Amino acid sequence: MKYLLFLQQDSSAVADSLAMALEGETITLFDLFVEGGILMIPIFLLFMLSMYVIVERWMALNRSHTDTDRFLHSVEGMLKSGRQTDALAYCDDFDKPLARIIKAGIKRLGRPIRDIEDAIDNAGKKEIFFLEKRMNWLATIAGVAPLLGFTGTVTGMIEAFMDIQSLQGNVNPSELAGGIWEALITTAAGLMVGLIAFGFYNFLLGKINRSIFELENASADFIDLLQSPAPKKQA
Repeated sequence: MKYLLFLQQDSSAVADSLAMALEGETITLFDLFVEGGILMIPIFLLFMLSMYVIVERWMALNRSHTDTDRFLHSVEGMLKSGRQTDALAYCDDFDKPLARIIKAGIKRLGRPIRDIEDAIDNAGKKEIFFLEKRMNWLATIAGVAPLLGFTGTVTGMIEAFMDIQSLQGNVNPSELAGGIWEALITTAAGLMVGLIAFGFYNFLLGKINRSIFELENASADFIDLLQSPAPKKQA
C-alpha cells in the first residue's frame, strides 16, 4: 500500500513537472513582452523606428546609385555639340544625386571655372546631407536601447530584493529565479535592438561613403571635362 502511494505521489510529481515544462515551451513573444515590464514599450518603439530607418535608407541609397561613366559620357556629348538645354533636361529626367550636382555646374557654364566648382561643391554638400539623413537616429538607438534594457533589469532586481526583504528571506528559490529572469528580459531585448541598429548603421554608413566617393570622383571628372580643350575643326 505504501509502495502504491509512493508511486502515485511520484507520478503526480512527474506530471506536474511535465506540465511546467509544457507551459515553459508555450511561452510566446507577447508573454515575454508583458513579463518584461513597462520599459519593453520604448524598446519596442525603438525597434520599429530602427526598422523604418534601415528600410528607408537602404531604398534611398539603392535609388541614388548611378552608372557614372555612362551618365558623364552622355552629358559630355551634349555639351560638346552645344546642346546645353538638352543636357539640363537630361539631368532633370535622371533625377539622382549625381545628376543634380552636374546640373548645378551646367547652369554656371560661361562663368569662371571657380564659380562652377563652387556650385558643384554646394550641390554636393546638399546631396551628402540627404544621403546621411536619419543615420544619427540609428546611432542613437544603438546606444539608448541597451541602456533602457539595463535600466529595466536593475529596477526588476530592486523589486526582487525588496520582496526578499519584505518576506524576511523566506522566499522560494524558484520564485526568486522567476523574478530574476523576468528582469533580464529587458536587457536581452535592449541588446538585440542595439545590435541590429549598430550593425546596420555601420553597413549603411559604408554604402553612403562609397556613394560620396563616387560623387566626388564624378564631379572631378566633370570639371576636367570642362577644362579639356575643344576638338579642332578640320579645314
